[in-house]
Amino acid sequence: MITVEKNQGDKVAYELQGNVLAFRGGELALDLSRYERDFPVHIDVCSNEYDMLVVGLGRKYVAEIAISARGYDEEPTGDPENPVALVPRPFDVLKTQLTLWAV
Repeated sequence: MITVEKNQGDKVAYELQGNVLAFRGGELALDLSRYERDFPVHIDVCSNEYDMLVVGLGRKYVAEIAISARGYDEEPTGDPENPVALVPRPFDVLKTQLTLWAV
């Protein structure tokens, strides 16, 4: 995963295990592969007025997650009417960008 620090200061604690990105010891955990689509996906992680982490807009930004569009490979089908099938590539968490803000 590509990590970018947006500004100076302490950042939220996070851990990546496989495709699961967890913040603050599991307070909020996201299986990033479940969010992959045929177009780029942007996920905002914020804290609310009670300092709880939420997905979407809240009181202040904590992190942004940018997931690249799903890629496909062409594979021959052997069918003369549909000679090629598009097969999705496995999710690659290394193409995901995590941008962190000071908390």
